[in-house]
Amino acid sequence: MFKKVLVANRGEIAIRILRACEERGLKTVAVFSDPDRTALHVRYADEAYHLGPAPASDSYLRIDRIIQVAKEAGADAIHPGYGFLAENADFAQACIDAGITFIGPPPQAIRAMGDKVEARKTMQAAGVPVVPGTSDDVTDAEAIAAALEIGFPIMIKAAAGGGGKGMRIVYRADDLPRALASARREAKAAFGDDRIYLEKVISPARHVEIQVLADQHGNVIHLGERECSIQRRHQKLIEESPSPAVDEALRRRMGEVAVRAARAVGYTNAGTVEFLLDPDGNFYFLEMNTRLQVEHPVTEMVTGVDIVKEQLAIAAGRRLRWKQEDIHMKGWAIECRITAEDPFNNFMPTGGTVTYLKEPTGPGVRVESSLYEGMEVSLHYDPMVAKLIVWGETRAEAILRMRRALEEYYIGGIKTIIPFHIQVMNSTQFIAGHLDTRFVERFTVSHERPSDGRKVAAIAAALISHERAREAAVHIHIDQTTRSAWKWAARLEALRR
Repeated sequence: MFKKVLVANRGEIAIRILRACEERGLKTVAVFSDPDRTALHVRYADEAYHLGPAPASDSYLRIDRIIQVAKEAGADAIHPGYGFLAENADFAQACIDAGITFIGPPPQAIRAMGDKVEARKTMQAAGVPVVPGTSDDVTDAEAIAAALEIGFPIMIKAAAGGGGKGMRIVYRADDLPRALASARREAKAAFGDDRIYLEKVISPARHVEIQVLADQHGNVIHLGERECSIQRRHQKLIEESPSPAVDEALRRRMGEVAVRAARAVGYTNAGTVEFLLDPDGNFYFLEMNTRLQVEHPVTEMVTGVDIVKEQLAIAAGRRLRWKQEDIHMKGWAIECRITAEDPFNNFMPTGGTVTYLKEPTGPGVRVESSLYEGMEVSLHYDPMVAKLIVWGETRAEAILRMRRALEEYYIGGIKTIIPFHIQVMNSTQFIAGHLDTRFVERFTVSHERPSDGRKVAAIAAALISHERAREAAVHIHIDQTTRSAWKWAARLEALRR
C-alpha cells in the first residue's frame, strides 16, 4: 500500500479525495496555482506545493512539474481527480515511469477510450450497441456524403473529444459546412486534434450512465445507473440515481453491457460507461469516462459504496470487496451542481469574493464544497464551486429534500445557479420524471419567485408521488409475504400427507 498521495487537482474534488485519504490513514499532498494559494484544499492537505501561474497550461496541466513535486514531497501515488489530467494517458504513463502509482486506469485503457472513433470500433467488436454513425474520422467531403446517408439531424463530434467540446448538432445540409469548420476549430483548440466523426441524433433521448469498478485481478462489477439528462451544452447540471426510466430488467441489461465494455479494454479502477436511452428502451454506447465522475456521490448514497476509497484500494492491488450480487440500490439520490453562473444572464460565469456562506444541513443532506467566507472565486477555472447531494426513501422525498436544502443554501457576494435548481425542483415535468437531454432548452428560468400556490402544488405533487411509491412498496411486501406463506403452507400440507 502506498503511504502518501498527491492530489493533482483543485476545488471540491481535491477536498473529497483528501478526506478519503485521511480516513485511510494516508499522508496527503496538495498542489496549487497562484490564485489558489489560499484555497481550501491547500489548507486541508498535510503538505502543499506551488505549481505555477493561473493558466492551467502553466500549472495544473504541467505533467513535468507535478511529477517533480511528487518526488520532492515523497508521494508514492497520484490521484488526478476529474478534469485537467485525469484522462491523459501520457500523464498516467509518466507516473508509472517515475515509479509512482497512478490512481486510475492503465494508460492503454485511457487511450482506447480517449479516441472516440477507436472506442466506437472497440465497442462494436465487443458487441456493445453504438449510435449509428461513421466508423472513422472523416474529411469534410466525406462528412457531407455520410450525413446525407445517415439522415438529419446529425451530431458532429471531436474524435479526441470530451466535456462537450467540438460538438455540434446540424439539422440541415446547408448548415453542415459552417458547423464542420466550427467544430474542428474548437476541437483543435481544446485537444490539439481537429479530427471529427458523425453520429445520428437520437431524440428524444435520455443520458443514462453506468458506474463500473474493476480490480487488477479480473473482477468487474457495476453499481447501477445515473440519470444525467438535465444538461446544458452537453454539460450536466443535475444527476440522480436510480433513473426514473430504468427498471430492474433494463438495469441488468445495461449493467452487463457496461461490464463487457470495461473488460474489452482491460479496464481497472473506477469508470463510467455512458449511454443514450430512447423511449422504447433501446440504449446506445456514447463513450466511457476513464476517471472518477463529478456525479459519483449519488451512486455512493444509494449503494453505500465509497467509490474513492475503492479507487485507492484497487490502485494498491487489492481485490474488490464487492460481488455483483452484493450491490443493491436503496432509496433515491439527487445531485445539483452549484456553479458560479448567472442563470438570469444566459448562465454567464461570475467571479468575486464570497461575503457570506450558509450551507444546508439535516437528514440525508451532503455538501461537497470548496467555498469559505472571504474566498475569491476565480474565472480562470471551471465555474463549479460545490455540489449539493440529498438522499430520500423515494424520488419524491428526495425532490422535497433537495428543494428544502436549496432554499437553505446562501452564498453571498457571487451569483450562483441555485435559483435555476429551485425552479427545476418545482417543475411538474421534473417531478413527473419526464426528462430528456433537451429539457433545459425548453425550460425558461423565471425572474419571479414562485407563488405560494405554485409551491403548494409542487409539494403536493411530490407528496402524492411519494405516498403512492410507499403504498406500492407495502403492497409488494404484502404480496411477497403472502406468496411465501402459501408456499410454506403447501410444503407443510405435502409433508402432512
